[in-house]
Amino acid sequence: MGSMRSDAPSETLHLLHRQVPGHAGAPSDWVARWTHLIRPEGSVLDVACGNGRHVLYLASQGFHVTGVDRDAAAVEPLRPHADILVADIENNPWPLGERQFDAVVVTNYLWRPLWPHLVGALAPGGVWIYETFARGHERLGRPSRPEFLLKPGELLQASQGLRVVAYEDGTLNTPPRFIQRLCAVKEAPAGDAASPAVNAYPLLGR
Repeated sequence: MGSMRSDAPSETLHLLHRQVPGHAGAPSDWVARWTHLIRPEGSVLDVACGNGRHVLYLASQGFHVTGVDRDAAAVEPLRPHADILVADIENNPWPLGERQFDAVVVTNYLWRPLWPHLVGALAPGGVWIYETFARGHERLGRPSRPEFLLKPGELLQASQGLRVVAYEDGTLNTPPRFIQRLCAVKEAPAGDAASPAVNAYPLLGR
């Protein structure tokens, strides 16, 4: 779960995040579905991690997790499970420099100027797993402002240069929401140690 600029300047969407997908501790089914593509025991960056449903899930799967969020109180309990960085990533420079990870996970968070940093944070063979609200959600509730909602195909545009493994743009019912979600891989150059003999990405759960 991650924090996000909201329709009211003094408010965040942490409460909204706690309603998805049913209770605070459950990982997104999209994240869970694509975790198998991440290098075993690899490094994962959880962006705008909030109270840490994905930090805890990914750590339980044996990954070395780094979580970043601006809410110091929300992330404090996560420190035994992950490397935690408190930072305002919307109003300050990217705090992770040139560090790269085997996966970057983003859910229920949208700040478009970060996209080059997120793609740049992928190591060769790294997996980008992204899920957030899309146009149409304004008919259901918050977020409702266009800057917080993905336009059709926008994640595909953001992932140019990556190998798109899966992409969805539609609605879910529990709770009702319009979402867009993507899984893409930064394929390693041929001959790189991270490059498999054949770029095969198992589509589990289907």
